[in-house]
Amino acid sequence: METIAFILIILVASILQASTGFGFSILATPFLLLIFEPNEAIQINLILSLIISSALIMKIREDIDIGVLKRFLVGSVTGLPVGIIIFLLIDINKLKFGVSIIIFVLTIMLILKLRVNQTKKRDLLVGGLSGSLTTSIGMPGPPLLLYFSGSDTQKEKLRSTTLAFYLFIYVVSLVIQVIFTGTNKTIWVSSLWAIPLVFVGLYVGQLLFKMINQNVFRIFTYVILLFTVIFLLIDSLGLL
Repeated sequence: METIAFILIILVASILQASTGFGFSILATPFLLLIFEPNEAIQINLILSLIISSALIMKIREDIDIGVLKRFLVGSVTGLPVGIIIFLLIDINKLKFGVSIIIFVLTIMLILKLRVNQTKKRDLLVGGLSGSLTTSIGMPGPPLLLYFSGSDTQKEKLRSTTLAFYLFIYVVSLVIQVIFTGTNKTIWVSSLWAIPLVFVGLYVGQLLFKMINQNVFRIFTYVILLFTVIFLLIDSLGLL
């Protein structure tokens, strides 16, 4: 049963990542935590997300906003070490609960048509927040998703810039995780078995991306954010 669940998790999450640019960690991490230990789930997520970003980036590099990407990267340099300190020292359940409430409030505000003006300082801040969430709970996506959605960024630019950012942040986060929490055979064997599923998901996701328009893409965004809120709340309350 766990094998079937693992196959479905990786396949569906890969399709979502290829079609939206931000879905793998948000969808995969909650369910991987039901099968693996926290550090195993986070590292498997990081390895597979890195493979996905590497596979897609050459095809979509023309749509990357280089200026925004650079500021995200600079901001993440501060956020990454902060995240691992949080992971090691702070009650993660309290962190997840707090993050879930913030994401929920911001998502509702987006649904109610709140819009955000994109600035260089906000780019740096969002990069920092994303970096800290990557090394603490393995979810870099929510800050980027909220920010881009609030500024009405086109889906092509959102997907490409996000994936390019992930390419950097996943490498650094994986190294940090391995150094501070260690790794094991289960992580690497599971990741190896998942690679064929990832490429099947990428193919299907690319087809879906061409079919969905900006409004449908925005609905996808809200659904994924609300799913993240529900998972973090349930997990933080110890109901999983």
